[in-house]
Amino acid sequence: MYLTHYGIKELPFSLTPNTQYFFGLPSHKEAMAVLTTALSAGEGFIKVTGEVGTGKTLLCRKLLNELPENFVAAYIPNPYLSPEELRRAVAAELGVDLAANSDQQEFTQRIQKQLVEHHLQQRNVVLIIDEAQALPMESIEALRLMTNLETESKKLLQVVLFGQPELDEKLSRPELRQLKQRITFSYCLKLMDTDQVYQYVRHRMAVAGYQGSELFNHTCCKLLFKASAGTPRVVNVLCHKALMLAYGEGLQKVSPKHVRLAIADTEAAELPKSNGWLTWISLVVIVVGICAALVWQGVL
Repeated sequence: MYLTHYGIKELPFSLTPNTQYFFGLPSHKEAMAVLTTALSAGEGFIKVTGEVGTGKTLLCRKLLNELPENFVAAYIPNPYLSPEELRRAVAAELGVDLAANSDQQEFTQRIQKQLVEHHLQQRNVVLIIDEAQALPMESIEALRLMTNLETESKKLLQVVLFGQPELDEKLSRPELRQLKQRITFSYCLKLMDTDQVYQYVRHRMAVAGYQGSELFNHTCCKLLFKASAGTPRVVNVLCHKALMLAYGEGLQKVSPKHVRLAIADTEAAELPKSNGWLTWISLVVIVVGICAALVWQGVL
């Protein structure tokens, strides 16, 4: 690819979530602060939502990597599971063996025993579910029942839900009101603004090992922002394509032309269209103004 051309060690705009590239956007920092505060307080349910491509999975992995030593984590990346499959997935993550024909009661007993053992050893257990909007309704109820496991003073299992805005819609249904009432901390990830896009692009290039002069100037980053609406994933796609285009021309810098071509080649990106009628009004005003000036000067 273009690694040697730009003097970098790896692709800076890969779509694979990599915590080494965690930029620490204000929104992500706030979300991490909410998560760490809620987990340390022993809260039962915590929820983080955000639009597609805003970095939820990256944040999820960042949390997993930075949990204190006294935490035991169970991670479910694909929760489109039946209640039985969800119970088995949680059991497997926590090292609990279940018989092939085990029922809800046996699961509850074995999980509770494991959770109590962790509690006696002063360890907190947290279940982290990514893409939580994919949880079936009956599995959400099964999840709620899991959090009923508690001592007289604290929950034995904490749950962190990462999901798209559809998760909020699902939890607003009347039949899930019991679970919704248990969500004590929640946060909604925000999109980047123009300056954050500029800093984000520079950060990723630096992490990849780039040491040259500025590759994406402010004009390019303004175009990136307008076309992506500040969504990190779309910015990554556009930057990767723009770098390929500049490399194809043997250039060391990305130009607005390269960014525009990348935008035209990306379905998820689009520059706002100018209103044709406003353009015509502007032209009419300009022409009228010129004519008036010429009349005033006695030319017409």
